[in-house]
Amino acid sequence: MRFKIPEYKRPCFGDSALKNFPDAIVRQVVRPGVAPANFHATTIFPEYFKVNGEWLLLEQSRMDGVVVLHDNGKLEVKEFRRLDPGDKVFVGRTEDGSDGIYIHADGFGQAECEGETFAFRTGRSRETSYSRDYDRLYELLRHEKEHGYIVWVLGPAVVFDSDSKQAMISLIENGYVDAILAGNALAAHDLEGALFQTALGQDIYTQESLRNGHYHHLDVLNQAREHASLTEFVAAKQIESSLVASCVRTGVPMVLAGSIRDDGPLPEVLADAYKAQNAMRQHTRQATTMICLATQLHSIAAGNMTPAYQVMDGKVRPVFLYSVDVSEFAVNKLKDRGSLEVTSIVTNIQDFLVHIQRELV
Repeated sequence: MRFKIPEYKRPCFGDSALKNFPDAIVRQVVRPGVAPANFHATTIFPEYFKVNGEWLLLEQSRMDGVVVLHDNGKLEVKEFRRLDPGDKVFVGRTEDGSDGIYIHADGFGQAECEGETFAFRTGRSRETSYSRDYDRLYELLRHEKEHGYIVWVLGPAVVFDSDSKQAMISLIENGYVDAILAGNALAAHDLEGALFQTALGQDIYTQESLRNGHYHHLDVLNQAREHASLTEFVAAKQIESSLVASCVRTGVPMVLAGSIRDDGPLPEVLADAYKAQNAMRQHTRQATTMICLATQLHSIAAGNMTPAYQVMDGKVRPVFLYSVDVSEFAVNKLKDRGSLEVTSIVTNIQDFLVHIQRELV
């Protein structure tokens, strides 16, 4: 099975009423961080704005932002907190083009298909068959390794098991990872495993709880904080079997966003939520595929700031999102955001990663 990017169908602006609609209206920001009344909020779909008689595609999108028109004619999505006085923000809340703003919901042929009114197992659950999803993902990742930008959003469960940890390390070192978004816990327990062979004091292979094992991750945090960076810590301790060490070796960026419950935290963990969001956004805005494993809040956050489409070599393509968790509720939370291409897989992520690694490497 050869992977093929779904074809995008551009709106027919010249052959419809759209050509007679007026230019979109912009109003200037007066107070920092405050959008003008009746601002237009971005959706998950490709959006067009009519400027000087021409329909312009918003090429870098995200949900729930506002769109700024720059003097050079470029469009930019901004979060409210980044709005500056003088920014020209599009206003209008119709989506059919009548206000010069057009939401193209069916660009990839995603309109609701015909089917049976009643059918069993239409949702995604532990009873769902995922064989086809895996096969599609294998082909997608092979394609994206050469042509895309693969972002992984990882919960600490990834490093709680020896096999899943080694599988993730293998994927990093074989080019299937372009960026990792995670929290303090992933890196802390990854490094704990490298130094003590435990995660939260349990052996990552036998699951045996070791005497005083609950100190292990705290010792890692304390020792790491003697160094200015994780790169220095990895070098000082000669750490090799580790996600963090693999990212250091390969140059894969890892953004660690802090939380109010963090221990330590490790060096380079971003405690300021907005700085963390900005750092994550540098990678989500490039993403062509995002895979979220066993971390509900991180997955939702990353998903909300990830565009549902990218413009590459002048062509519009969808961004593929995968949500993997043993909890049906968790995987469907990301799908409920309405993204164009979210695939939910209900399984433990240890099995998931081992399947992926064995097929690709």
